[in-house]
Amino acid sequence: MNASTVRPRKIDVVVVGGGYAGVMAANRLTKRDDVAVTLINPRPRFVERVRLHQLVGGSDDAVVDYSDVLADGIRLLVDSVTRIDAAERGVTLETGETVGYDYLIYAVGSGSADPGVPGAAEFAHPTASLEEAQRLRSVLDDAPITAPVTVVGGGPLGIETAAELAELGRPVTLVCGDRLGPYLHPRGRRSVAKGLSNLGVTVLDGPGAKVTTVTRDALQLSGGRELPSTVTIWTAGFGVPDLASRSGLSTDAVGRLLTDETLTSVDDERIVATGDAAAPSNLPLRMSCQAALPLGSHAADTVLSRIAGERPADFGKGIAAMCVSLGRGDGVFQLAHRDDTAMRLHLRGRLGAKLKEAASASPVKQLADEARKPGSHTWPVNDASRRQRVQAEHGRLLAKPSRLA
Repeated sequence: MNASTVRPRKIDVVVVGGGYAGVMAANRLTKRDDVAVTLINPRPRFVERVRLHQLVGGSDDAVVDYSDVLADGIRLLVDSVTRIDAAERGVTLETGETVGYDYLIYAVGSGSADPGVPGAAEFAHPTASLEEAQRLRSVLDDAPITAPVTVVGGGPLGIETAAELAELGRPVTLVCGDRLGPYLHPRGRRSVAKGLSNLGVTVLDGPGAKVTTVTRDALQLSGGRELPSTVTIWTAGFGVPDLASRSGLSTDAVGRLLTDETLTSVDDERIVATGDAAAPSNLPLRMSCQAALPLGSHAADTVLSRIAGERPADFGKGIAAMCVSLGRGDGVFQLAHRDDTAMRLHLRGRLGAKLKEAASASPVKQLADEARKPGSHTWPVNDASRRQRVQAEHGRLLAKPSRLA
């Protein structure tokens, strides 16, 4: 064969994780014809995590086909990665197969955290993954409609799950610990509390409202109160897979991969992290679908810049809202400053519900748009203060050894 007719080898990029950030990154990488993209994910369908509470309540199945959100030409490999070998540039799969890469995007996402409460692992039902939500749905289907249900955790997932079930007519208690909706502005928090009250949800927060023990049919609270609970649902806290730490890569205290501001691993410039499992400059964004999309597109841009021999740009996007559904007809859309701190302004009621539904539908549309036209995704919110926070964090880390000396 004439040497001039030999096709050059494509650049192999492996994306580990097929959630919002991973799919966005994979789609964007197809901007270059000389890049071969492999997406490795343990499930054959895309999970809409923002709809898992609807799955629990029976109003949505929370999945879409990858053909609807993934660009043509991307290889979807349904498997789990058990180890990353940075020195050899390869990943080992659960099936024993090894897949090599030139660049790797680490997008493993997040899941339920270890509750750390006696009895919770045995008797409480987590909801952060598709399989957990499906199991919970089955448990609820088997429980009488009058059986007491307790949801532990006052964040968005806890609020939304409690509201979905109460709207079905179930008696629901939401145990929040210190505070209902910690992220929300006090005005937004009052609107959420009113919406939950209208649905009949009993909200417990403040002193004495932390769960200390879970049994098969009850919970013990820190204030000494015992709550009967036929079905206990645990939504408090998120954790990340330990793949990075098991692979010898540097992580933060939670287990997120440590990166610089370009989202490049502090250990290896061929590894780029994105989504919930990324900790740029040890200042990770709030775990959310909102953050996943701009992080995903930026991770791809970092890899594409390195392929082109250019210096990747620093990440500077922000999040400017949180939306919470309160059943199918009510909701709160909490606006925020560009550094992701809640402001006084929020929208509620049916308008809040419509905005929440639009926000839930938007990510799949954005992924599909990027699949059709890679490189088109933009994010309108910039966080001008992030650079100052990064500089302050670097200063703190530099000062730490001298304080310990």
